[in-house]
Amino acid sequence: MASRTAPFSRFEWLIAWRYVRARRAEGGVSVMTWISLIGIMLAVFALIATLGVRSGFRADLVDTIVGANPHIALSYNRFETIEVTQGDQTVSVDRQVTVIEDPQTQLDQLRALPQVVSAFPVIEAQGLLSRGAFSTFVQVQGIAPEDLSAIPLVANPMSASGDLADFGTVEEGIALGSGVARTLGVQVGDRVTLLVPEGVQTAVRQSPRRATFEVVHVVQTGRVILDNSQIFMPLDRAQGFFNRVGVVDAIHIFTADPDRVEEARAAVVGTLTEPGWWVQTWQDFAGSYLRALTVEDNVMFILMSILVLIASMNIISGLVMLVKNKGRDIGILRTIGLTEGSILRIFFLCGAGIGTMGTLMGVALGCLFVLYIDPIFSFVNWLGGGGVWDPSIRGIYDLPAVLRFGDVMSAVVLSLAISWIITIFPARRAARMNPVEALRYE
Repeated sequence: MASRTAPFSRFEWLIAWRYVRARRAEGGVSVMTWISLIGIMLAVFALIATLGVRSGFRADLVDTIVGANPHIALSYNRFETIEVTQGDQTVSVDRQVTVIEDPQTQLDQLRALPQVVSAFPVIEAQGLLSRGAFSTFVQVQGIAPEDLSAIPLVANPMSASGDLADFGTVEEGIALGSGVARTLGVQVGDRVTLLVPEGVQTAVRQSPRRATFEVVHVVQTGRVILDNSQIFMPLDRAQGFFNRVGVVDAIHIFTADPDRVEEARAAVVGTLTEPGWWVQTWQDFAGSYLRALTVEDNVMFILMSILVLIASMNIISGLVMLVKNKGRDIGILRTIGLTEGSILRIFFLCGAGIGTMGTLMGVALGCLFVLYIDPIFSFVNWLGGGGVWDPSIRGIYDLPAVLRFGDVMSAVVLSLAISWIITIFPARRAARMNPVEALRYE
């Protein structure tokens, strides 16, 4: 009769449930049950919260990179030999060419590519921006007004002041990153001074050049490193100011799908007909960040997996105590005909049930945390006096989190696998208990 009992029959579930909820006075381990349940729940919650913040941080970083930086940057750098007359002699010298002398021809070819959304020429330089006693080094980008509005995080920033339409229309008007404006203490309508080394060439040396500009737009893109260093100047004004009349330093390209930038790179390379061109993608610029994030993600997942394993160990201790307390019951059940398999399944259901319930509760708690991270973060920031998160150190303005199905499933599979596997060992011990030995002193 016992051999024909179906696995995981109703009576096995009833006995397992009776043992799990039994009080200590009845030979149960109710306290250990709750400890195991809460431990699994908190471990899974921590794992899902960590995975959600990790995914959100990576997504936010990539969005700010591709939204504020070119997906592909095209520059030029090669040496050419020219003839120079020195007195009565003509000598050959090598000259380094680092500017694009005929950008329009290349732009026409690039804009015809189906992968390219926009392509525009830029001037890239550095300078010292100051106002009164305050100054800061800045990255200057000369760009046409219509092209500036094509940059996603400039056209749709986190916040901005002033009218972007004034860029290029107001004489001597420039746009600043919010961090630059905050450092100098300026706002829209104020005037700032830019000092650069590319000035007038004299008989002795090249003298610096200084000019005053009006701030017409202040933008916060969402990437601290750009907001703290970037300023924009109209292209025609930048060409004259930096001695680049008729030439540009680079061509910036935005593609339809940043994740498929390598395909766009191949198409861009196909339009280049002469040596000296350099093609770099946003993945080249941010490759070290992304690789560091990947390593950090893997290490973090391993560490949190160990946390789940440690929490699951409580199940073993609880089941060992339960098997010891229920030795008499195991002997009676074996005597009336239950097989070793039935005993194993009963105690397996005890441990697996605790692990499953703790996992489900941890998933619910972790998902709620990720979905409502903004109000939770605001409360923690308020509780800490408003200085918990420093964007200048972390590079982003808030704590992002993204709930991904794959992250949740990886946490569920990991927790269930660990809790179910470790349950087998004390359950096998119970199944192999000799009923004669269990009832010897009864």
